[in-house]
Amino acid sequence: MRILLTGANGYIGKRLLPLLVEQGHEVVCVVRDPRRFDLPQTLNEKVQVIKGDLLDQDSLAKLPINIDAAYYLVHSMGGAGDNFAELETTSAQNFVSYLNTTTARQLIYLSGIANVNNLSKHLTSRLHVETILGQARANLTVLRAAIIIGSGSASFEILRDLVEKLPVMITPRWLNSRCQPIAIRDVMFYLTQVLDNPACFGNSFEIGGPDTLTYKEMILRFARQRGLKRYIISVPVLTPRLSSYWLYFVTSISFSLAKSLVDSLRNDVVVKDHSIESIIPHQCLAYEKAIELAFSKIEQNMVVSSWKDSLVSGNMHLNYMDFIQIPEFGVLTDNQRRKFNRPVSEVQQNIWRIGGERGWYKTDFLWRIRGLLDKMVGGVGLRRGRRSPIELKAGDTIDFWRVLVADENQKRLLLYAEMKLPGEAWLQFKICEEADGNYLEQLAAYRPKGLLGRLYWYAVLPFHFVIFGGMIQNIIDYQE
Repeated sequence: MRILLTGANGYIGKRLLPLLVEQGHEVVCVVRDPRRFDLPQTLNEKVQVIKGDLLDQDSLAKLPINIDAAYYLVHSMGGAGDNFAELETTSAQNFVSYLNTTTARQLIYLSGIANVNNLSKHLTSRLHVETILGQARANLTVLRAAIIIGSGSASFEILRDLVEKLPVMITPRWLNSRCQPIAIRDVMFYLTQVLDNPACFGNSFEIGGPDTLTYKEMILRFARQRGLKRYIISVPVLTPRLSSYWLYFVTSISFSLAKSLVDSLRNDVVVKDHSIESIIPHQCLAYEKAIELAFSKIEQNMVVSSWKDSLVSGNMHLNYMDFIQIPEFGVLTDNQRRKFNRPVSEVQQNIWRIGGERGWYKTDFLWRIRGLLDKMVGGVGLRRGRRSPIELKAGDTIDFWRVLVADENQKRLLLYAEMKLPGEAWLQFKICEEADGNYLEQLAAYRPKGLLGRLYWYAVLPFHFVIFGGMIQNIIDYQE
């Protein structure tokens, strides 16, 4: 089959793509910017990548008409501000207009469980998208899931932040809401099994794991799985806004995402329609087993995708690949260059492992303070960490930086700042092999916006002498 895949750069799409190829399908991926779509070499011959923005109907004119099925994996979970519902509506309408010109016989959409009356804005938007997609000529199949547990998923990372950082939690009442979490591998199973299945045409299904838990029980079971003792005190005085701030400061999520989550968590998300069990019999993983498998992937450095790599995990609402070249003019810089005698591979390895658990090689407490200040003004802070402790690719996040270039052959790593700044900032590391020896070049570049931007640069300049000079030398010297 020839399948069109939207959301191919997202958490679900990145995992679904290799499964579809493995099953022998030809896949066409629609992405807004092919430059930031890191396609594994093993998939190059079987995957076609086409540029298209679902918010721009004209850009969809180049998409193929001869397709058999399509996956709609596009969500805006608070990433577009208060008007995300309007953008989701526009995106779905544009996609349906395109799909009705094709030969597609099936459209598959991953949505959320919404079986109560007083729905959150987020779940209401997803239901509205279902209605729009139902207007397509292709047979619509909807899978409605609750919280997805897997390495790199937003739900998993939030639970991990809460459990590993807080021995005692004072929590809002929504922790008593009930949920039916499902493992990411079970979501993948259903997404592939409903494909070209006539019994699924024109139907919506609810999918969930075998455990129905309150969010409080999920936290405590997560802690028990990790061998930790945690105490939870629920109080009625935390308003939705205070709860959003609580999640925002304790976990790695953005404030807009925290608001959407808190709004949604007041609803029970439990499977009531079990009809999929008779069509596609399957035993889903238990909650604790899903956690165990997620950590096994993390320990093996096999995290395929992470929600943090999505632009909605930060403050960047632009095409960051346009910033892969540091401007030559109008920038303030801190240049460092050191000769070294160690093997090049060892120094490059240290560069590639910067941030996250490894830290920044110099005055980590200053980086943490900067991260806290960033959180206080609505930024992403340092809690995002990194997808993998050893692997980097364009589009990854490293704390409050976004990876623009991770070229192992050219030995160059370029980062772009997603912290709140009165300007734009880059941090570049490059190894140069020259006739008289090997050098590590480190460049911090900053393009200020107005007078405030310049004042900011000169205010932090004294710290640069301590941080950047020590950082380059410690990158060279660091040994496991």
